[in-house]
Amino acid sequence: MTDKKKKLALYPGTFDPITNGHISLVERALGLFDELIVAVARNSTKKTLFSVDERLEMARISLGGMEHVRVETFDNLLAEYAHGQGASAIIRGLRAISDFEFEFQMALMNRRIAREVETVFLMPALSWVYLSSTIVKDVARNGGDVSDLVPEAAQVMLKKKFG
Repeated sequence: MTDKKKKLALYPGTFDPITNGHISLVERALGLFDELIVAVARNSTKKTLFSVDERLEMARISLGGMEHVRVETFDNLLAEYAHGQGASAIIRGLRAISDFEFEFQMALMNRRIAREVETVFLMPALSWVYLSSTIVKDVARNGGDVSDLVPEAAQVMLKKKFG
């Protein structure tokens, strides 16, 4: 009998805030891989509402009950981080055709940096295809109800930010 090496995948993002769409992708990735690192980007080019520590805490609380998932931060090139962790794949979510061009370019660059790390594109459950962190922040900022769009930890932290 051979000793099967566990397949590790990396799911990177800003998670500002983490949404039910992100959680859907985590669940789908766990169906394909043995272990998953949810990698919260420390040095993103995006201007974030939440600090990296807040985003890390939010993700850890929201995903805390899931086996084979760990939440970490990273601040170097994604492909180098994935290679250093021993990941065989980078998980990227696609909601619409408009996401594809950017994600395709990133996947090609990541392959150039770390050839052994594949990029796997997954779609969230149909109920979350329209959902983005930007939309959630806009709704919350304007007093709308986001309770069915984000896990409880994100909802609490959004209320703290927007009152």
